[in-house]
Amino acid sequence: MLGQLVIYLRSLGVEAITGKPYKPTTQGKNERFHQTLFRFLDKQPLADTLEQLQSQVDAFDLVYNTDRPHQGLPGRITPARAWDATPVADPPRPASPHTPLPGPGEDIRIKAVQDSGSVEFRGIKFGLGRAFAGQRVCVLDAGKTVQVFDLAGTLIIEHPWPKPGTTYVSNRRPRGRSTPITGLSEMS
Repeated sequence: MLGQLVIYLRSLGVEAITGKPYKPTTQGKNERFHQTLFRFLDKQPLADTLEQLQSQVDAFDLVYNTDRPHQGLPGRITPARAWDATPVADPPRPASPHTPLPGPGEDIRIKAVQDSGSVEFRGIKFGLGRAFAGQRVCVLDAGKTVQVFDLAGTLIIEHPWPKPGTTYVSNRRPRGRSTPITGLSEMS
């Protein structure tokens, strides 16, 4: 089950990653960075205020990124020099039909698809199909339309908002099997 933060990050083109608790081998670089930071802070006078501590961390950040050569970079250049030499990339944008970033007045909800294959949103049931029963989906009020996405960000359906008083909107597909059964005539 994905939370709303992860879905929002995916809509921005960001893949959230986490490591397992108490498994430092998966966080090795991060753990090593903290070790270096703590060694630096141990050599500083004990900070009396949060502002003093922030100043010490800012000083560490400056040394770590601009003064200290990095053994993992070609020519042992500083991280700042490597960063400055890298061309600026355009921010990632989700490719259609993936979940869009909600705009002003838009609303996103994570909902469970009922056994009947429908999802309820603002008092209206939207039919998706029984193949989606039990799954969680992302429902987006996009102003004039309602869009339903799977949690990977793929658009399942999009409907204009129905007239007031409507309680069910079909997925516009006929009931029954989605593909015809072949080979029955050969068996008789």
